[in-house]
Amino acid sequence: MAKQTVAILGSTGSIGRQTLEVVKHLGLTVEALTGYNNMALLARQVSETEPRLAVTSTAQKAMELKKLLQEEGSWMPEIMYGAEGFRLAATMGSAGMIVAAMSGVAGLDPVLAAVKAGKRIALANKEVMVVAGQLVCALAEAHGSAIFPVDSEHSAIFQCLNGRTLTVAGTAKGAAAETARQTGVTIRRLILTASGGPFRGFTKEALATVEIEQALRHPNWEMGKKITVDSATLMNKGLEVIEARWLFQVPSSRIQVVVHPQSAVHSMVEFVDGSILAQMGQADMRQPIQMALTWPRRLKTCGRYLDLIALGQMTFEEPDHENFPCLRLAYDALRTGGTMPALLNGANEGAVAGFLAGKIGFRDIPKRIAAAMEAHQVVEKPKLSDLLAAGEEGMSRVLGK
Repeated sequence: MAKQTVAILGSTGSIGRQTLEVVKHLGLTVEALTGYNNMALLARQVSETEPRLAVTSTAQKAMELKKLLQEEGSWMPEIMYGAEGFRLAATMGSAGMIVAAMSGVAGLDPVLAAVKAGKRIALANKEVMVVAGQLVCALAEAHGSAIFPVDSEHSAIFQCLNGRTLTVAGTAKGAAAETARQTGVTIRRLILTASGGPFRGFTKEALATVEIEQALRHPNWEMGKKITVDSATLMNKGLEVIEARWLFQVPSSRIQVVVHPQSAVHSMVEFVDGSILAQMGQADMRQPIQMALTWPRRLKTCGRYLDLIALGQMTFEEPDHENFPCLRLAYDALRTGGTMPALLNGANEGAVAGFLAGKIGFRDIPKRIAAAMEAHQVVEKPKLSDLLAAGEEGMSRVLGK
């Protein structure tokens, strides 16, 4: 079997760094790396993996990267910057798998390019599906692109469905819709689990005094700052509901969220015959990353194994919708459709950025998102430009621009 080759979009972020651990463990070849601001880390990654291409955000950052590599006498790849470079990294013919781990809506353009190139994509950037899920899935079916979920929850559902998503099952062009229909009639519910975040059980009064450092202390998972705050507000779970709707072609009325503080069950599928299949494992993102890279093969992990005796017990609870309204806002956006999910995503990005900058409080995040949604004029059948404009509108509204 030919050696797997990968391009990693967002290699300096949390998922990108863990992907490189998995790549090293599996002995895969890296063809391209992209980073945004951390040139010191990107330079080290280039030296260790010797990719053909390295891409960063600006000409200045590209010059900084080149200088660092020259000073170290390291491997010197082709260095590019900006949208053209990101698209090239996502489509280069020598890369068999594209790992999409760029943060936020910035990852949408290169993912669309990869989809149109018919690539196999390991998708860690949930905003791609939140903003443009219907468009991405339609293009994937038309171009024969297979999208493998990296989020632990969607990877769990993928495994419970034995490797079926709209695009993976439908890699023969035009086959996806019928495959999704056949799978959909056997599913009663998708059950996404949530840890509850660091503020599970907090009252409104306690949430009013939350500090940034508290919000960044996730009890179970190691993630970047933005997604960690999203987990604390439960918006992360709301975004995952929207992503699941498109990946698995199941309507929002059949997607349930349950709080599972132990984070051992990563998600479940309930079938119409009453059976529930659950995927369990250690709270370690390297497992779903490896699953996306190697499916349908299962290979030895570089992480830890789940110790059921040490775990002791598992509990499940209803989410606290009153104190954590972001989850409800995401369901509302999905039911409204059109440009509303893109508006929600942009508003959330802006609100989280404002919170991390100390400009707004923790409880202001859902309030500002709700206000932006209330003011938005929905475009029911949006083009890509409409979706991007809605995201920018959402961000501007919550930041008061």
